[in-house]
This record gives sequence, C-alpha cells and structure tokens, in this order.
Amino acid sequence: MTALDRLAATIAARKGADPDTSWTAKLLAKGPEKCAEKFGEEAVEAIIEAVKGDRAKLTAEAADVLYHLLVMLAARDVTLDQVLAELERRQGTSGLAEKAARG
Repeated sequence: MTALDRLAATIAARKGADPDTSWTAKLLAKGPEKCAEKFGEEAVEAIIEAVKGDRAKLTAEAADVLYHLLVMLAARDVTLDQVLAELERRQGTSGLAEKAARG
C-alpha cells in the first residue's frame, strides 16, 4: 500500500468524523464545492512555486495538492482506485489521440 493509498483510506474514514476534531471532516462537511475551491487554491500555490523554482516549496505544495485532490474526489464519491483505473485504461494511448477522442 502506497502513501497515497493510505491517505485516500484516511480521508474516506474521516467522511463521517466530527468536523470539530478533523480538518478533513471539516472540509467534507462544507460540501463538494468548497473542497473543489480549496483544491484550486492549492493548485495555484503549486504553480507559483513551480514558476519560482523552489523545489522544496513545490514539493510541499504538491503534497497539499494531492491531499486536496483526494478530498475533492471523496466529496463526490470518486475513489483513488477509480482514478487509477482510468489512468490504466489510458496507458499505451497517445496523449494527442486520447484528447482527440474526448473532443
């Protein structure tokens, strides 16, 4: 089990937790829209650090992005396994061909 798997499991377990005792439960209690907003904020922070070139800060922000992505997915009942299955499905497909198939 990877760190990402463990994090996803922890987030799933916090879905019913008391928002006063869990940051994850507090985010989830605010609804999917707030979770999406928080993910967007963290993504922007990661972009800023990528542009600045500070590897340590980018690493920390990337970890925040992954956490908030998993929270956002959990808010809409999408599992990490479902996302990973989609990535597996796309394996071996040209990115250009995959984009064209969606468009």
